[in-house]
Amino acid sequence: MNNNEIIVPLLPLRGLLVYPTMVLHLDVGRDKSIQALEKSMVEEHKIFLTTQKDVSIDDPTEDDIFTMGTLTQVKQMLKLPNGTIRVLVEGLTRARLKEFYDEGDYISSKIETFEDDPEKDVESEALMRTMLEYFEQYIKLSKKISAETYSTVTDIEEPGRLADIIASHLPLKLKEKQEILETLDIKERMDKVISIINNEKEVLSLEKKIGQRVKRSMERTQKEYYLREQMKAIQKELGDKEGKTGEVTSLKEKIENANMPANIEEIAFKELDRYEKIPSTSAESAVIRNYIEWLISLPWTKATTDQLDINRAEEILEKDHYGLEKVKERVLEYLAVQQLTQSLKGPILCLAGPPGVGKTSLARSVAKSLGRNFVRISLGGVRDESEIRGHRRTYVGAMPGRIIQGMKKAGTINPVFLLDEIDKMSSDFRGDPSSAMLEVLDPEQNSTFSDHFIEEPYDLSKVMFIATANNLATIPGPLRDRMEIITIAGYTEPEKVHIAKDHLFPKQIEEHGLNKGKIQMRDEAIQNIIRYYTREAGVRSLERQLATICRKAAKIIVGEGRKRVVVTEKNLEEFLGKPNFRYGQAELEDQVGVATGLAYTAFGGDTLSIEVSIAPGKGKLVLTGKLGDVMKESAQAAFSYIRSRANELKIDPEFNEKNDIHIHVPEGAVPKDGPSAGITIATALISALTGRAVRKEVGMTGEITLRGRVLPIGGLKEKSLSANRAGLTKVILPRDNEKDLDDIPESVRKELEFVLVSHLDEVLEHALVGE
Repeated sequence: MNNNEIIVPLLPLRGLLVYPTMVLHLDVGRDKSIQALEKSMVEEHKIFLTTQKDVSIDDPTEDDIFTMGTLTQVKQMLKLPNGTIRVLVEGLTRARLKEFYDEGDYISSKIETFEDDPEKDVESEALMRTMLEYFEQYIKLSKKISAETYSTVTDIEEPGRLADIIASHLPLKLKEKQEILETLDIKERMDKVISIINNEKEVLSLEKKIGQRVKRSMERTQKEYYLREQMKAIQKELGDKEGKTGEVTSLKEKIENANMPANIEEIAFKELDRYEKIPSTSAESAVIRNYIEWLISLPWTKATTDQLDINRAEEILEKDHYGLEKVKERVLEYLAVQQLTQSLKGPILCLAGPPGVGKTSLARSVAKSLGRNFVRISLGGVRDESEIRGHRRTYVGAMPGRIIQGMKKAGTINPVFLLDEIDKMSSDFRGDPSSAMLEVLDPEQNSTFSDHFIEEPYDLSKVMFIATANNLATIPGPLRDRMEIITIAGYTEPEKVHIAKDHLFPKQIEEHGLNKGKIQMRDEAIQNIIRYYTREAGVRSLERQLATICRKAAKIIVGEGRKRVVVTEKNLEEFLGKPNFRYGQAELEDQVGVATGLAYTAFGGDTLSIEVSIAPGKGKLVLTGKLGDVMKESAQAAFSYIRSRANELKIDPEFNEKNDIHIHVPEGAVPKDGPSAGITIATALISALTGRAVRKEVGMTGEITLRGRVLPIGGLKEKSLSANRAGLTKVILPRDNEKDLDDIPESVRKELEFVLVSHLDEVLEHALVGE
């Protein structure tokens, strides 16, 4: 390697490097650089090019440039309109900076030049061939370098020049290019270039693999995109103008936010996938959409937190309802257990009682006291099993049953769910809804309730079911067995007065736009309304009468200009007209052949007058008054008992052959039935046959056997209330019903004398006048 020293102008380059033998265009703009070029044109057109270490420096010093650079020949200069100079240079040899001179206008340098040895040996030949082979492979992989470049390179004989030319075509960093420039040993330089080419080959090979993988993924994505666009176009042609994409995305978000169990969510996504693929005009599309929306709208995990404060709950129940102690006690018991266990299956209660006693409003108060959502469904007249369980999804217009609809309306998994009028369900060829209710109301089964529409199990175990019924007799046994029956008998007169004063009258005043200053009502007036204008177990009719008074009062205030209306017992007829009932239905005098019985109906307790008429004849027994089979049998039993005991009762033993006997129960249009009229019929018969009158103040209830035994009955509380309401003072009842006396309100017990009997002889002793 030959070398010598010369002094030439120096031109620092920014981000650029020139190898020997390279021909390159440069744009020069810095003043010192332009002066250095002009100086070089004077001195043999030679200039030393070296690269700046930091491109951001405008006026570099000796420390800011690399010491190794290239001595170049300036071939051409051209001044551009913007003041810069475009210069064409050709690299001559490598050169190292020995001394740095800042002349003020330009930079001059003393450099030492290095000429490459053109001689080559076998090793150099081998390195050249390897380098060319690797470069050829690189060109094939890269495709950024033309094939002509390779053919130009193959003609180069000098090893050092070949290494420089190939390095200039590689995408190297400035630092790597500078490193090759600084490598004076030709074999070492070729080794470095071979190593760099090999590394670039591997990088390009890996890039190619990644590119192919990305291309495959892109092709798949593009294919899906294309197919989706096609599907959108097809849907648009078929009439679905908007397409389903937005709708499907919206449904997907809703499913994700619905907090469904994993298995339900999986089914929802599967159905959504089907929905997306089916055209909108298909009938099945609407069915699937409807199904998905039902799954989304049902509560699966959302629950209200029970307000487990017994004192607060008791306050709410007491405030909303007067009396009804058993129901309130049951709700408070449930709260207490819930507080101790923190987990308890919802109880299934059935509030049984006549209309108007507050069954439905009580259920609402229970929900309020627990802090739960309330939902009510009416079962009156339901006769289709699918009303409870839902329809199969394959049917046109299919919908879930009322239970699932109620849960959607409630919005939580633990509402208070009121099943109103559960005794009014019927069955026909479409199925038996009361049988479908068995699963709903079974605490062991309702955790996996199956609706035909939803198909998947739904948990009802946290729901507090409250059913209401007027008549337990019409509820099938298996269904009744699943419920805890709480009987609400009806209200006593004092309770009705209290309810009217504190609840009903204030409510009616508000509804009719009045206030306490405009209308007042005396307690005696309320009592008279209860006695003479209503006859019921509940308070519904009482509320209607109070509404009538408020309407008439409003008319007086508006029409006559009166500021205040006071309703008293004296002016009550002005508002309500003549009394509808006679207070106390007790007979005005003792009568022969007429006995007062006590009956239990769907509307509460009632009194029943039984009349017997004896006339000469041929022994016919006539029963009238629309009696049911049970009452007819009671009459036959009483008749047979009297015949067997005629002598002891001082009755002609042949009375049945000489007389026609007619037993009649008034109000013939009203059906009457039940096992509690036996002793009443027997007493009326014996009274008619013996001529002994029946005491007017005595009411009685009880069934009779052929031997005269008195059997227990039901509904004693309701019957006692009706006896008190009718003005009776003595009630004869079976001895086996002694345990039920505790259920009778104390105010009623004080006014009635209860006589417990076990045989008809005891009944006659208390019921008939004389011995």
